[in-house]
Amino acid sequence: MGQIVKKGVYVMSVRSKITAAIRKIGEEQNWNLAPLSDDLSLMDTGLDSLGLATLIARLEAEFGFDPFSSSDDGEIPVTLGDLVRIYERATKGAAAEAAPIDSPEAGALAQNLGRLAKEGANALAACFKPREVGASTDALTRELVAAARTAGKVAEYWFSDPRRAVEAQTRLGRAYLDLWTSAIRRRPGAPAAQVVMPEPGDDRFADEEWSQNPFFDFVKQAYLLNTQWVDRLVQDASDLDERTRRQAAFYARQVAAALAPSNFLFTNPELLRETRSSQAENLVRGMQMFAEDLEAGQGRLKIRHTEPSTFELGRNLAVTPGKVIFQNELMQLIQYQATSQEVLKVPLLIVPPWINKYYILDLSPEKSFIKWCVDRGLTVFAISWVNPDARLAHKSFEQYMHEGVIAALDKIESVTRERKIHAVGYCVGGTLLAMTLAYLAARREDRAVSASLFAAQVDFTYAGDLALFVDEERISQLEAHMKAQGYLEASYMAYAFGMLHAEDMIWPYMVNNYLRGKKPFSFDILYWNSDATRIPAANQSFHLRNLYLDNRLARGDLQVDGVALSLRDVTAPIFNVAGREDRISPARSVLHGSRFFGGPVENVLVDSGHVAGLVVPPGRPDLPYWTGGQPGDADLDAWISTATEHTGSCWNDWLEWLRSQGPELVPRREIGADGLAPIEDAPGSYVKVRSWD
Repeated sequence: MGQIVKKGVYVMSVRSKITAAIRKIGEEQNWNLAPLSDDLSLMDTGLDSLGLATLIARLEAEFGFDPFSSSDDGEIPVTLGDLVRIYERATKGAAAEAAPIDSPEAGALAQNLGRLAKEGANALAACFKPREVGASTDALTRELVAAARTAGKVAEYWFSDPRRAVEAQTRLGRAYLDLWTSAIRRRPGAPAAQVVMPEPGDDRFADEEWSQNPFFDFVKQAYLLNTQWVDRLVQDASDLDERTRRQAAFYARQVAAALAPSNFLFTNPELLRETRSSQAENLVRGMQMFAEDLEAGQGRLKIRHTEPSTFELGRNLAVTPGKVIFQNELMQLIQYQATSQEVLKVPLLIVPPWINKYYILDLSPEKSFIKWCVDRGLTVFAISWVNPDARLAHKSFEQYMHEGVIAALDKIESVTRERKIHAVGYCVGGTLLAMTLAYLAARREDRAVSASLFAAQVDFTYAGDLALFVDEERISQLEAHMKAQGYLEASYMAYAFGMLHAEDMIWPYMVNNYLRGKKPFSFDILYWNSDATRIPAANQSFHLRNLYLDNRLARGDLQVDGVALSLRDVTAPIFNVAGREDRISPARSVLHGSRFFGGPVENVLVDSGHVAGLVVPPGRPDLPYWTGGQPGDADLDAWISTATEHTGSCWNDWLEWLRSQGPELVPRREIGADGLAPIEDAPGSYVKVRSWD
């Protein structure tokens, strides 16, 4: 017991000698030393250097031992007896903290584990229920196969040349050697030198234990090193075509987001603390919500992003007073009650997307764009699209144009006696609006004083990550799937949009909801986001083939109802709004598309994504936005450098621009006219049909 452990020259020597000495204690004395077992387990599972760092950290805490000290005298001043005393104290401390087997805490833990098993069984039942009736699809399997095929192309580049393969492996090995060395040199209680740091704004590793605890610090940095290494493999694979490279980068981001150590119980210090303090009550609550969300998604996980019971259409969302004055198979037309004595002579029509619902522009009263417009003297009409079923499978862009936008124009003319209107189109609603105006212009019908396009694409050259996965094979597979039921389920588009923001829209909620067992905050935008709609098969097929795949609208060879469409024929002034962080309708794509119109265009860029910046009314927290003319090319930064920067909401600029197109005022109009008696109160019944009911 009094022998001295000699210090080796190399790390392997230090590790082997310390390990051998400690194993000898355990074998000869047969002591139950929990920290000793933990440290040796780390070595046996392949984290040898981390295990060594943990051992040395224990020695440093007691004796100031440093195997790399420049003042080495050739010996480690630690006897085997010292090692035993260190582990005895650590063991006693751990035993003191452990709850007795018959304590209330242990009983609560056992009870919660039983409840967890029960909720897990409920989750499995919800998952397999649709499969029992043959309702499952192989869409996920196809996507996994596509991801593996893309990853194989990257791997083929690196491993087809032995020198490249060695280079890639050496790069990762060198990074790990730096990390291991940093871990070994680390002193207890002191922050280690960071080999790699999270990106600014990455709050997954904000808890101080990610940096202060040697194990979690090592896991965090190892994850970041692997992520950077894979990203460089993709970017440096020079033989890949650009489309394949971007697909590989997209899949790599998805895998990296999914495998983050913050997503797993045993590699997340916050989750471990919470699980211990609550005797796993958090896991029981989380599993219960997991089962409920599987049930709500009919076997496909429908992640709750907000507490659904908080909101109700007509109560605290979509409450702007108005009436449904017309309806057909595809839409209801809502006219809103004017609140001013005088209104602009030219009425306003809002054309929303049919992928989600119109009330994104009529959220809570303080955020409602529709209410804001009504209060400022506009006669506002809005289309509320139906949530279609199999009976509307044949409805395509042509029907949405005739039975949607043009039908609304005709009814507005009946009510207001105005042939021409101001129009706002949001997202794909803006795409449809632009196509409708081009169709009417080709027929020599001038129906718009102005058009405002919010996050709407008309050119799909730079359509972003969504376009990466639109090809003939995928479209054909999707068409075959839709043919069986007549529509695309809401869950498909919700899944696609979620994957564009997986690091924000999927994994934080997986951790918060299902591991921490906490209900998400109430947020109206996220409630709207989860209230997705189905899409008729013909409509989705037209959209993907003619716009995303062939980009026929921008090319000028698209025909609708036998009429060739040219955006150059649209000469009405355009107010074109893009979101700088938008991944659904990328700003580069939206701004580039403005060059195809035949009239003047005012381009606006808001510093946000697809939704948030567009529903920020004046008086809310300020966001920067930029205004300018036509972009010279597709370089977004170049356009920003020449644009005018503003602070606040762009709504006031839009209203000033709108009034400049026609400032004449008339007495306010009452709802309905010429046989258009109100059918029901806004928001109407179409918008209340949910896809998962």
